Amino acid sequence: MHLPAGCAAPYGSMAAPGAAAGLVQYVVLRGDLARSWPLGAAVAQGCHAALAAAHEHRQHPDTRAYLEMGGAMRTVVLEAPDEAALTALAETLKQNSIDHQVWTEQPENVATCLALRPYPKDQVHQHLKKFKLLK
Repeated sequence: MHLPAGCAAPYGSMAAPGAAAGLVQYVVLRGDLARSWPLGAAVAQGCHAALAAAHEHRQHPDTRAYLEMGGAMRTVVLEAPDEAALTALAETLKQNSIDHQVWTEQPENVATCLALRPYPKDQVHQHLKKFKLLK
């Protein structure tokens, strides 16, 4: 990112040196859809949510560091049992000022997935520990 002389990046240097190694992006997909939709359609929902979260928070130093990790990026895909659980998680994240994006499939207007921007695991794991890995 190129900034004019005298301008600071919007987040300065908030990421601690070496913090990239502990960054993870969490994606939470509705399990009911994962089992009833074609596999490709379900995977696409997670991709959409992850990209939307990374794009929305692209200037955050943790997101930049995560994206610079290339093949070392760590993404964890969890399962919310249904839309109600996904909506409740989104509300909890909002109340705790955790940056995330809910992906809503159109034209159906169905919330299918959410993704957090990349975070150090210890900052967000407490809000996600009741969700299991998607299988």
